[in-house]
Amino acid sequence: MIRVLLADDHAAVRAGLRFLLESAADLQVVAEVGDGASAVERARALRPDVVLMDVRMPGTDGITATAAITAEGLAEVLVLTTFDLDDYVTGALGAGAAGYLLKSAEPHELLDAVRRVADGDGVLAPEVTRRVIRALAAAAPASTTPPASTPPSEPEPAKVTRVAGLTPRERDVLAALGRGLTNQQIATELFVSAATAKTHVSRVLMKLGVTSRVQAALVARDAGEHLRGSSGA
Repeated sequence: MIRVLLADDHAAVRAGLRFLLESAADLQVVAEVGDGASAVERARALRPDVVLMDVRMPGTDGITATAAITAEGLAEVLVLTTFDLDDYVTGALGAGAAGYLLKSAEPHELLDAVRRVADGDGVLAPEVTRRVIRALAAAAPASTTPPASTPPSEPEPAKVTRVAGLTPRERDVLAALGRGLTNQQIATELFVSAATAKTHVSRVLMKLGVTSRVQAALVARDAGEHLRGSSGA
């Protein structure tokens, strides 16, 4: 049973979400709240598997609440909002949200997203995926191939240090996260069970000191050739 905490300041929206989620045999709504501060408080008390989090709420907003929940490891957070503004998307993912979905999503898409986030995967609304990819591409170096007259440079010490404590298998997992693979795809690629892949992902996040797969993917991108060159695969 996947235990879900609802955080939205509109009672009618919460009622609709509760009805939808509890129509599925494997989902249970353990509580519902109307603001971010209450979401953090109830997450501490109940330790749900997933917090379904709105962005705009009175008092403590959803992004601030997401940062608090993920920093304490209380639950996975799936942001569900009306807004696909870039600031909200980057803010939520930077705060450690495992997913970002719009309220215009079809019911089956929402149910699937909750299950995937509970299983340790990341979810992005199709409407924002392209913009996230563009943002990552813009932040990446223009070319990974040095000029012919310039010898390849060693990775910056800070980037090397981020992955130095990972085992060869964990570096393989991090590289897979950098390519956007799900837990099931990682399991298939590494010839392990889905449960083992999920455990590896959790350990990688913990060792890197990050709270989401998106943040781990950024570390993988920064590590670049050092990560690939040091892998035991």
